[in-house]
Amino acid sequence: MLANYGYIGLFLIVAIFFAVTTLLLPFSLRFFRIVPHKPNPIKSSTYECGMETVGKSWVQFNFRYYFYALLFLALDVLIVFLYPWAVDLKQLGHFGLIGVFIFIFIIVVGYVYAWRKKVLEWK
Repeated sequence: MLANYGYIGLFLIVAIFFAVTTLLLPFSLRFFRIVPHKPNPIKSSTYECGMETVGKSWVQFNFRYYFYALLFLALDVLIVFLYPWAVDLKQLGHFGLIGVFIFIFIIVVGYVYAWRKKVLEWK
């Protein structure tokens, strides 16, 4: 039983070592002059298509884009969860079929809710 915890401890040590090494590697490479460090105000300036912006650079997007993105994400999640179910359909039996019907019902309820709230209409 103690050997199982040894694997967990070894995994934690490797994870901490990897995190610390990843954080300290750029500093050590700069210290040994392997990576050049020449700060310049032009390098720190905002770069936008090679030209300085004229006027306001803050552009507000239509918030309806987010609703379409969320709907697209919900349908993608539906496909991601339905694919493994379809692959293992024969072994799951009736229990798997009922579970998928419940899952599709939840997705359809969300879609109908968005439709009733007129979120899907473009104005």
